[in-house]
Amino acid sequence: MSNTIRIYHDKQQGARLRPLRKFLASTLAAAIARNGYYIACAWTLVQAGYGSAGVATLLAIVSAVELIASPLAGAAADRSDRRRLSVVADIGRFAVMLATAFSLFYLEAFPTLCVSAVLFSICDRVALTASQAMIPLVTRGADLATSNSAVFFVMQLGSLGAALFAGPLLTGHSPAPRFIVLSLFFLVSAGLLFSMRLGPVPRGVGRTNGLAPNIDLRLVRLFAAYALLYGGAVLVTVMGSSFVFEEQKGTATDFGHLEAAWSAGSLVGAALLVRLAQAVSAPMLHLMLLGSTALALTSLTALLAPWTLIVFATLGCLYNLGRVSIEVTLQSRVPNTVLGRAKGVMHSVAVALGFLIFSIATVLGDSVFPSTVFFSFGLILLISIPALSIGIAQRKGKT
Repeated sequence: MSNTIRIYHDKQQGARLRPLRKFLASTLAAAIARNGYYIACAWTLVQAGYGSAGVATLLAIVSAVELIASPLAGAAADRSDRRRLSVVADIGRFAVMLATAFSLFYLEAFPTLCVSAVLFSICDRVALTASQAMIPLVTRGADLATSNSAVFFVMQLGSLGAALFAGPLLTGHSPAPRFIVLSLFFLVSAGLLFSMRLGPVPRGVGRTNGLAPNIDLRLVRLFAAYALLYGGAVLVTVMGSSFVFEEQKGTATDFGHLEAAWSAGSLVGAALLVRLAQAVSAPMLHLMLLGSTALALTSLTALLAPWTLIVFATLGCLYNLGRVSIEVTLQSRVPNTVLGRAKGVMHSVAVALGFLIFSIATVLGDSVFPSTVFFSFGLILLISIPALSIGIAQRKGKT
């Protein structure tokens, strides 16, 4: 009898793990393609002579689109089948990248990539919102910190894969093959999601009214912490290529090393959450991560390669650790019925800050060293920490 029960239990556990395995494999493939797309766009513009201003303009356009698309994507994720929505978005990203590749044979790089980025960012925001809101459904019954750590670990593993691909892909004279190769990973992701079967969606999903969840002061502080961490990450995206190409006099291979260092650090950050979540409260952890990020950014003005790679690895670790922790906190505080909309609002706040950063970088152009911009944002993070800690102190005083 005991053997029968054990066999039944093993079968049930295997049935629950199959969707998770496919979801993780899909996340890996999509992360390779997504991060590869932005790396290829950044280097293509720098290689074509547009510099930091060109990259910042492109990402400012992406931010403007995401600012509008994020709340709409969140509402769509709450009102429809999140798995099917992710499949459609992956196919959309594949089509956009393929069209971009063929357009680059005949058109100028900058206008082509700007149009491509608009279409890609719409599909991308729908895909990310739907897939991340799917995590509690895919891993239902499991610890949120462990589940999210696994998902974001695989996501950063995909980022590392994209960074490792960057060297060989970016050394060619024609940028089109880069986008063709990377687009195929979206097809793999869509196929895995299409074959995945989830249990019934909890009652109430898709029936909630309104465009946003109820937001209290704790969520405001959470959104602010996410926005500041996100701002540091997009700053690396904007200035990373110019930091290597112009300030450090590096090559495409060196740029690939920077991206790889960031991704390797992000892997460590995803793995650290489970231990740190048990030792430090989430609000205090977020403040510690913001302070550490500030110190890492300000140190870039005084360091040379290869020490800068250690700093970028540290930044990747801090960002992903904070990102996963904030994701877990959000999922624990917001009902699943409005999780997509909550993520949409949170990302909109972050994108608004990112848009401001891109706009400033576009105005500054190449007149300021990237390391100086890193240093300035580090100071902004240090100034923001006391304001965020006041809210935590007030809550402790009330308890």
